[in-house]
Amino acid sequence: MKLLVVRWAFVVIASLASAVGLADPGAKAFVPVISVDKTMLEGGGTIKLTGEAEVGKPVYIEVRTDRMVRTSFFDSKVDEKTGVRPYKLYMTHEMPAIYRIYMPNDKAEQIKALKAEGKSWSFSKALKDTGADLAYMNPGKMAIEAYQASLMASIVGSRGDLLPKLDAKENRKRSMQLMKSRFRSPDTLLVPTIDLKPDGSFTAEIKIPEGSPPCRYFITAITDKDVVSETLVVGNSISFPVVYFENAGTSINLIWPFLLTFAVTTFGVLMGAGGGFILNPLLLSIWPMPHTVVAGTVMPTVLFSQASGIYNYSKIKFISWKLGATLGLAMLAGGFIGPKLTEMISLDEFKFVFGWILIVLAALMVWQTTPAYLARNKKEQAILTEFKKRAEAEARAKKEKKS
Repeated sequence: MKLLVVRWAFVVIASLASAVGLADPGAKAFVPVISVDKTMLEGGGTIKLTGEAEVGKPVYIEVRTDRMVRTSFFDSKVDEKTGVRPYKLYMTHEMPAIYRIYMPNDKAEQIKALKAEGKSWSFSKALKDTGADLAYMNPGKMAIEAYQASLMASIVGSRGDLLPKLDAKENRKRSMQLMKSRFRSPDTLLVPTIDLKPDGSFTAEIKIPEGSPPCRYFITAITDKDVVSETLVVGNSISFPVVYFENAGTSINLIWPFLLTFAVTTFGVLMGAGGGFILNPLLLSIWPMPHTVVAGTVMPTVLFSQASGIYNYSKIKFISWKLGATLGLAMLAGGFIGPKLTEMISLDEFKFVFGWILIVLAALMVWQTTPAYLARNKKEQAILTEFKKRAEAEARAKKEKKS
């Protein structure tokens, strides 16, 4: 109680001194002090933070991980000054797997308005409007590579020509675009949950979501430029069957993807495919993984199903090796272009294109099951029947030979 009275007395005296001009202009600002209720989490959780800051100053809390992931942003927006599309690819390997700026809860309406803007919201404008730009410290210094991209570069498996190193101002600007590309939604990056009291004390709940990476989380409070608290460190751990994926920046329980892939592959191979075209959108919808990582991860998984499928189809003589080799050459060429183009499109563009492809394929397959279509393709049905007879005859012959 005595400490509270002394603090209130200090606040009143400081306010009066400032009002009559007696305050020392060179005096050091009150550095915020913070504490947390726990320093270790298991599979995520909630941290309760308390602190004290200078009266009348808004408080911002920066939370970041020491785990980094790769993130890219392709700038294809027409330059307002030149009217030219830059076609530049920006990439960093120093993006925090988790990043948040917590702010006073009176900013909630501003964040809600930003979210209502949809994809057009600007992270740099959001930081400026909410005053959180002074808390955006570490990511603005991340090392960023810039490439002059082109379609021809993609065809030969290149990102394009590496451009000169960005200056500090440009680097900070591009880091914000990379942040938006990685985290997408304003309410993911900016969280208005700090309860700030009139006496300068404050509380906040910092939520580390389930599936967050096992690593150290750095927590820092900021009230003004260069007025920064001591950085606190909170650890997060996970245990099997939950596994962390370095390039995706997230943790996943392996049991559920295993069961999903088993079902999808069984159905996919039945249709003469590896199941990747079904698995890809499901992984994107269920787990928080970047579309570039999902596309790359599905490729080798299809290899396993394709290998077993090829072996079993070859046993029943259902493979045309000449046609297969021709299609394989085309797939080989597309395999060079696809991965690079994936880096140059956003998640929304990826979903849009992929969705329309699936719709067109679904419509085509439904059309091919109609009675009118089947009637015009009796020859195809006769060929399939003949293949089936030959396969059955060959199976009987092998059975008789064994017996």
